Amino acid sequence: MTTLEEAVQRYHRILESDAHKDLAWANELRDRMLNEKLTIGGRVACPFLRPNFITRRQLQTVAKATQALLSAIERMGRVVLENPPLLSRMDLLPAERMLATIEPGYSAGLINSMLDLQVTNGSLHVLEHNVNTPAGVAFDDGLASLFYDAAPVREFRKWRRLTKFGGIKHLLSALAAAYKEFGGKRRPRIGILEFRQPFQTSTPSEYLLLCEAFVKAGFPAQIVTPEQLDYRNGKLRAENFEIDVIYRLVRIHEFLLRYDLSHPLLRAYRDRAVCVVSSFRSEMAHKRSLFDLLTDDSVTSSFPAAERKAIREYIPWTRLVGMTKTTYNDQTVDLPEFIRRNRERLVLKPNQDSSELHPLPGWETDESSWERALHRALRLPYVVQERVEPARALFPVYSFAGLQMKEMRVDVHPHVYMGRLQSCSSWLSAATNGTFSTLAGLAPTFILEAR
Repeated sequence: MTTLEEAVQRYHRILESDAHKDLAWANELRDRMLNEKLTIGGRVACPFLRPNFITRRQLQTVAKATQALLSAIERMGRVVLENPPLLSRMDLLPAERMLATIEPGYSAGLINSMLDLQVTNGSLHVLEHNVNTPAGVAFDDGLASLFYDAAPVREFRKWRRLTKFGGIKHLLSALAAAYKEFGGKRRPRIGILEFRQPFQTSTPSEYLLLCEAFVKAGFPAQIVTPEQLDYRNGKLRAENFEIDVIYRLVRIHEFLLRYDLSHPLLRAYRDRAVCVVSSFRSEMAHKRSLFDLLTDDSVTSSFPAAERKAIREYIPWTRLVGMTKTTYNDQTVDLPEFIRRNRERLVLKPNQDSSELHPLPGWETDESSWERALHRALRLPYVVQERVEPARALFPVYSFAGLQMKEMRVDVHPHVYMGRLQSCSSWLSAATNGTFSTLAGLAPTFILEAR
């Protein structure tokens, strides 16, 4: 039995003990989450009754892999901007391509980013790379504090030491550092940019938590929408609030569906009148086609050995779907035919997050549905990716029906600021083999160490 397995079993026995099985502590925990706005869509952000544990050794592996991979991603961004044929493989909109050519005013390509990892005792695989993702860092700080002092966790800490992460302070440091390099001379006034959907009646709680944390740390901050922004006399404002830094929680492709290049934010960005974090250039690193380039040895042959090794070990083979030939395990293959013949070990994913297009795992569909999906992927921007077995673990789930043990898929999200892993969150979703389920949420993430 591994250290991690032993820790999980010990924690579950604590939950079953007489001192905790009445779940009064769980009711209190749920009420505190509601009171402290730790909610997603009106539900508590964490319906689970244990944290996700990660060992110090696992964390070291994650940190080493993350550093090498993000270095490769930054390098790829520079290479792509200097190589039009490679840039075309990113499948950017013309306006996205134009914005990517604008210097953001600071040297780091990625101020803050997050990887989506599958971590088991013996392996690590990267499924996604995201920029500007606040939910994990905003919620995990609060959830960690609540769980750390919960009765079962206090008892568990008598046996094993748990270390919390703290992400918001590192996010603020990264924003301030980018603004200083941009040329800022004062403590920046931060506009947290969000979209407000027509049916949306309130601001998502993670944005409110971020704004409150920024203000508490001494940084003037407001949540703003694109409609509120005005650019006059070299200043970007939202009504009377002058903005030095835009913390962008809006995808550029979504922005461009609603606004053109004359929008005040884009004019201020082109004029270097506002520091945007992350820059519009960073959107390239959010496209799934990035993994197409990274897993193509002909593109990365000049990359440092450590980066190429990390790519081979941790990133699954990925290709932008098209009527073309490519390589797989050093063999030349016809890509559509390869996809057609290898349904059981491939997944089709839209090139970028979409509310209308969703990933389709081949092993969860039949041949006729897979054929239809392939035809769609040949018309729309899709990537095909080799299958990665998800990490699964049992978690106690709390609902009005009481406590139930459920097998959950566990996605570990290291949060990286200025190239360094500074915090970590975990997203749990039902391991249902394709069956729809609403059971999902965050779990506080603790480093597990011996006493």
